[in-house]
Amino acid sequence: MKQRLLTKWTFTRVLYIIMGGFVIIQSIMIRQWPGVALGSYFASMGLFAFGCASGNCFSGNCEAGPQQKSNTTIQDVKFEEVKTK
Repeated sequence: MKQRLLTKWTFTRVLYIIMGGFVIIQSIMIRQWPGVALGSYFASMGLFAFGCASGNCFSGNCEAGPQQKSNTTIQDVKFEEVKTK
């Protein structure tokens, strides 16, 4: 968890924290409590690097690497003419 907090900071993570904090502060000022929960969610995404703020999925299993070259070859297809009566 400590490594997750201290490494791989990107502009997106910082932006999520700033915008989440802004939503929290504004929601408290106008007493819209569901907004605090929404802002907390986005701020935590930036702080803990999960969801969209991390740049990929939380577990990292969703990264799309280069496609492997297929060993299949293209074969010629023989067509047969079908005549109608």
